[in-house]
Amino acid sequence: MANSLVTAAGMKILKILVGNAPQTVSELIKKTGVTRTAITEQLNELMAAGFVQRSVQPLAGRGRPRYLYSITHTALIALFPGSAHLVVPAIWRAIRKIGGQKLIQQVIQEVTQELVIYYSEKITASQPEKRLRQLLELWQQEGCVVDMSERNGRIIFQKRSCPFLSMYEASGDICYVDRELISAIVGHPVRRVTYRHEGAPCCTFELDLSARKRPSR
Repeated sequence: MANSLVTAAGMKILKILVGNAPQTVSELIKKTGVTRTAITEQLNELMAAGFVQRSVQPLAGRGRPRYLYSITHTALIALFPGSAHLVVPAIWRAIRKIGGQKLIQQVIQEVTQELVIYYSEKITASQPEKRLRQLLELWQQEGCVVDMSERNGRIIFQKRSCPFLSMYEASGDICYVDRELISAIVGHPVRRVTYRHEGAPCCTFELDLSARKRPSR
């Protein structure tokens, strides 16, 4: 997975940054044995991808401050997942074993509510379609790949990447979070049109605004 997201040179830098204190360009040059230009190019690409962050370390007295580079939480999740694909589904199975479907539903409701609160604080629009656009923009900023189109009063949007993939297990319970979250944020029912785990390339949702009641005159 990592090789498809980051070049070999970029991965070499990330492996130096993982679990270590923030590094300067000079330190990275010494540890990798490559030129300053090459290090700078790789760091710029990694920062653009959201895998590396830069901070400024002021120097005592006179002198120019220096930049420090560290790995981001996003990179740790995306590039060094370890056994997450085994652990998370196992947690869901344990919850079901302990409390059955009732406890699963309670957990899903709590997770959904937490996410609704988080995103609601960032969304300012009042109309459903505009709220949806803002939600999709937030997802894109987080690295999610989404597409949106409009057809005859219906807004169709596809979640081409899914943050819940590592949480999926055979029942598909976690997938209900998506639909309930979107409906709660938008303030209008959302229908799932296609489903990744039923063979579609991705999950597709539909927001149908054509049936909204018109205000009385």
